[in-house]
Parts: sequence; structure tokens; C-alpha cells
Amino acid sequence: MTADPDAWPRPVWEMRLRAAQVELPEWAEHAPDRAVVVATHRGILQVHSWDVTTGRLVVATDRDQGTTECAIDPYGTWVWWFDDTAGDEWGRWRRQPFGSPPGHGVETPVDLPEAYDAGLLLARDGTVVVGRTDERGTHVHQLVVGAGEAGTAPVLLYSHPNDAGAAALSHDGNLVAIEHSERGDNRHPALRVVRTDTGAVVADLDDGPGMALTAHDFAPRDGDLRLLVGHERRGRAELAVWDLGTGDVHDVHLTGDDGRPLPGEVTAAWWYPDGRTVLAAVDHRARSRLYRHPLGTRTTTPVGPVDGSVSEAAPRPDGDVWLRWSSAATPRTVLSARTGREVLAPAGLRAAPSVPVQEVSAPGPGGPVHALLRLPAGEGPFPVVVDVHGGPAWHRSDAFSPHLAAWVDHGFAVVSVNYRGSTGYGSAWRDALEGRVGLTELEDVAAVHDHLVDRGLVDPARSVLAGASWGGYLTLLGLGTQPDRWTLGLADVPVADYVAAYHEEMPDLQAFDRSLFGGSPEQVPEAYRVASPITYAGRVRAPILITAGENDPRCPIGQIDNYVRAVRSREDYAGPVELYTYGSGHGSVVDDEEVEQLRRQLRFVAAHLNP
Repeated sequence: MTADPDAWPRPVWEMRLRAAQVELPEWAEHAPDRAVVVATHRGILQVHSWDVTTGRLVVATDRDQGTTECAIDPYGTWVWWFDDTAGDEWGRWRRQPFGSPPGHGVETPVDLPEAYDAGLLLARDGTVVVGRTDERGTHVHQLVVGAGEAGTAPVLLYSHPNDAGAAALSHDGNLVAIEHSERGDNRHPALRVVRTDTGAVVADLDDGPGMALTAHDFAPRDGDLRLLVGHERRGRAELAVWDLGTGDVHDVHLTGDDGRPLPGEVTAAWWYPDGRTVLAAVDHRARSRLYRHPLGTRTTTPVGPVDGSVSEAAPRPDGDVWLRWSSAATPRTVLSARTGREVLAPAGLRAAPSVPVQEVSAPGPGGPVHALLRLPAGEGPFPVVVDVHGGPAWHRSDAFSPHLAAWVDHGFAVVSVNYRGSTGYGSAWRDALEGRVGLTELEDVAAVHDHLVDRGLVDPARSVLAGASWGGYLTLLGLGTQPDRWTLGLADVPVADYVAAYHEEMPDLQAFDRSLFGGSPEQVPEAYRVASPITYAGRVRAPILITAGENDPRCPIGQIDNYVRAVRSREDYAGPVELYTYGSGHGSVVDDEEVEQLRRQLRFVAAHLNP
């Protein structure tokens, strides 16, 4: 390592983490110069009101662990935000007047018990659709909330023991699309549209086992019954229009300059205000880009940057598109696609740039494995951080990461592996981990690691396996199933004891695990045993640093304690296993906490990695 993590003045890696952030503003449909935005306030992400015309940004929340879930009503009168306890994700929605400071005019308009959030949808007539998940399943209610008034009595629209969510609301507020897993597979949901006044079923759409459906966006006009949906009928996520009036589903054919279908997968879609044109986000080989497509044509036009990745976007009423973009080398920024200029600048320090990524394609047991490689200056072989992403239905993209940039600053190569289970490479690649959960992904991680070792780029004796959430799970599993490969492990908020995690985690993740494994631990005990890191605790050799949130409902701390005790109790383990806990949930949005966690990782690696 080439830098002291305690250096003064503060090192570049720390200042990147402390750089002010601004997420994509969400504006009011009928007052587009009013928006709600999550941005840094005194080193913590909080909800703000933003007046686009004047540029005035007013903080609305001031909570110790931050606030990141929010919405604005169609007239820009109210800012809504989700209130949980120290990041435990269990809570209820509050609202306060647009432009008001923290604690001023705060109301609790939805008179329902606390639960996990399963969607909030707001219509201009005061209709509110709220989804909630608790130990009994998912429930979707409707109520009407006026100005400064308590809401009407909630009307139950939908309830089922299996996982579901309120996904899209029609422009007039009369219909709501619900993504549900009544078949028992929340990795491949179906769609149901119900009336918001009675809950009467209007239509169902189900492509059957193994094929997911997604509700993206209702058409932007009253009485228009078209819904943009995502489907997987040809082995990848594509876009279609579901006409609820006729029941027809029409594919939207996104094409390149050569007239052929665009490669990649559609991950999100929105209507332009004209109701005749759609904006689609397409993931392909670790890049997320935007495309404009007039319906009924074969014309598909790129929108915004053609490199890096777009993480958020939406069409503006004037036809512009605002988007949040970054690349591995360039920090995140909110841009206008029309002008290319910054829309809303963060108030404070800017992050320093980092290095661009290089493409890696390694032969793997299930086909070529795509990865992104960041290299420091100098000649290899370098010490390496093998970065495994969370999800698992996610992927590491060509996007800015202060955490990964820090390792490059310290002389490490960083390789991010989009293993089987990742999105953006087709449905079969995403679902290939089913049957050998964890072990499948680690085969691909090993293939990329071997490939880079063979090329002389990375040092096998200085190889760190690192990840958060599902990536933390794969880190612990890899240390036990591939003990000769890894020198160190850094596991953030991991699954460590899968059976205990299942019984402690939030209900929608229990549903996810049943979908992934084919049942609960009681139904398929051997599948959980083989996939659980604690099963291999007796084989671990490498030192481990584990970071855990004390209020984490996704990867609860109790099952992590089980794993730590199991490894520490071994007389033949040289260790150490260090456990660092913090008083929040599944990650932190507090700058001081993020800096402390990364500083501990840097110190741990400096102390225990072979020189």
C-alpha cells in the first residue's frame, strides 16, 4: 500500500466519500418547477425541497441516519418521506409542506400500522395508494388525502401472503398495477391491475413460471389505458405496451442504426408527455444508456451520454430528459440531455476523478464472464481487490465508486465480476445460480481471477475478496469453499448463517430465498446447508473483517454473530476475525460512518496482507 489512511491533510479517498451528493430530482407533474431531491446535508443524505426556477434548496429532514425514500404530490404542495428507526426500514410515510424546514408542518396522513414499504403512488385528486409488507404478507390500500387533512379510511385493494408491491398508478388515479408473486416466485412476478375505488380486478398478465413481468409507467393522459411493461418472452428483458382496453400486448422494437434489435436489456421505461413516445433505459455489458423511441416506428435515438452509465432518468414536460450519470473515472452528476449541462450542482466539495475501467472477458464454466478492471499506475502483478456485487440480480457497471477508487489510490488492481446471477446479460445468465446458489457465482469469480493471474496483472498471493450484501455473502462463502485462493476477506452486511438469516430477515427477502432455493430451510435443508458460509467455517484460513448494521433487516446481525463465533472458536485458525458494527441498517448514508468503515478496511488490509 502506498498511502497512510490516517494522513493529514485528508487523503483523496476520504474526500471522495465526503463529497456532496445530489440524486435525480423528482418533480411535481403539474408544477414541474417544484421538486423533491435527496442531497447531502451536513454530511448525511436528507430529503430536500427544490425550487427549479429560483434554485432554492431547502432541507426537509434532519434525521441522524439520513432519509432517502421520498416523493412529491402532483401539484408540488407536499413532500413525502419514509420514517423508519435508524435504518431498520420498518416505519410509515410522513408528509410536510413543500419548502418547509425539518419538523415544520409534519403530518402522518396514512392511518395504518408501521410496516416495510411496498410502494407509494400519488394522484392529483388526492388519491394515495400505499403498499405495506409485514409478517402476514403484502397489503395495498387506497385513501384520499386532502390539503392539511387526515386521510379517509384506507380501503384494502389487495392482500396476499406472498410478496407484492404497488408499482404504477394511472394518470387519473383510477387504476393501480401491482407486481405480485402469488405463484410463490418473487424473482419472476406477474401483474394485476385493480380499480383504486373498490379493488376490483381489471386485468391480469402472467407469462408463466420463470418469466418476470414489470410495470413501468401508465400513459400520461386521463382515460388512456396503456401501460408500459417489461417482459422476458425471448430470454431477456424487453419492452411492450399493454393496452388494458383491448387486452393486447404490443412489443416495442428498439433498434440500432443497422435496423437490428438493440443488444442488452430494458431495465426501466417512461412515457414522454405526448403519450406517443417512450424513453427506455437499456443495460448492456455493464453500461446503462437511454433511448428515445416514437411508437409505431423503427426509429430509436440515443439520449444523453454514450459512455459510462445512467443510474436515474425521467422525461421533463418540455421534452428534455434529466438524468444522473457517471463513469468509473468521472464522478456522479445530474445532467440535462438536451444541453449536456449540469442541472443541480452539489453544494460543497466535489469528488476527485479516478481511473477508467478496462474490459475483461474470461472463459468460465457457464460461458464468457464479463468483468471491469481498474488498474493503478505502474507495472503488475498488482495486489488485487476482487469486487463481488450485491443483489444478486444486479451488476457492477461502468459507474463512479469512491470505495473502489480508494483501492486504486493505494496501488491495488480492482476487478468487478458480473458473475452468473447478474442482470444485463439475459434471463438465463441471471437465473443460472438457481440450483447451486453461491457456488455458481464463485466459479465465475475464480475464472476471472485465474485469467488475470495468468496475464500477469494480479498477484495470487495478495488477493482480497470483498463485497457487500450478496457480495458479502459470496465473500464469506468464497473464503470457506476456496480457502487456497484468497489472502483476505472484507465482508460488509453479509449473509453468514443462511438458515438463521432466513428466520431473522424481512418477509420479502424470505420470499426471495424461497424462490431462489425452491423452498424454506425446513423444506429444502440441504440446499441451504450447502450454500451457507457457516457450513465451511472450519475451512477458512484468511483473516476476515466483517462490517454489520445493528438494525439491518436484510442481513441481520444475529446470524453474523453465529458465524464469527464459529470461526473464532477454532483452535487451528490463526485469524483474526474482526467484527465492526454500527448503529444503522443495511449500509449507511452518513459520511463519517462511511469514512470510518473504509478506513478500517484499509488498516486491516495494511496489517494483514502479505508485503
